[in-house]
Amino acid sequence: MQDQSITKQVKKYKLVFIGDQSVGKTSIINRFINDSFQGTQQPTVGIDFVAKTLHLDNKTIRLQLWDTAGQERFRSLIPSYIRDSDAAIIVYDITNQASFASVNKWLDYVREERGDGVLIVLLANKLDLPDQRAVQTVDGQQFAKQQNLIFSEVSAKEGNNINDVFKNLAQLLQGSEKSDQTDMDLGIKGAANNSKCTTAGGTIQLSTNQDAPVKQTQDKQCQC
Repeated sequence: MQDQSITKQVKKYKLVFIGDQSVGKTSIINRFINDSFQGTQQPTVGIDFVAKTLHLDNKTIRLQLWDTAGQERFRSLIPSYIRDSDAAIIVYDITNQASFASVNKWLDYVREERGDGVLIVLLANKLDLPDQRAVQTVDGQQFAKQQNLIFSEVSAKEGNNINDVFKNLAQLLQGSEKSDQTDMDLGIKGAANNSKCTTAGGTIQLSTNQDAPVKQTQDKQCQC
């Protein structure tokens, strides 16, 4: 009976990752789920799905992370996944100016489907490549402020700010953060966060059609 009570208290949130090909969406997810990085990550084909359970501030929540392909041929699939999402994470590559220029396009996808009814996060990936930087931090910050987005720079390769981003996002989704934090930098705020969390995640194979396979994860234990 106690287990059933705990199960009923688990809140689920759907997070959809979008952005150009090769910006590091899959690598960010892998870093968060498995605390690992593969330098030769294969492009996502269709949609991938993984899930991770967090025990945060005496609450249990389950984040469902949907990883979308950046290739043009899969673009028509994305709106249907955004439609019932709780948060959209738009990713760009700080070494690729074109990927930053595409953020407006991805933002349009989200707002066409969800309007203002979804939390939107802008993640600038590849913080580990400062010598190759093409998009300055202030550019991302200003754009995020203008569009009322949450912003953070991260490194999937080195893990910079990854856990802080997701922990703070989880708190925002629960409504445990103050409403005036909509334009905060999650990476900076996360360093000051004293919440404790333990996590579980993993992989189950699903398939939809030949052009749009979907993957889901099985549970495994890790700590954050």
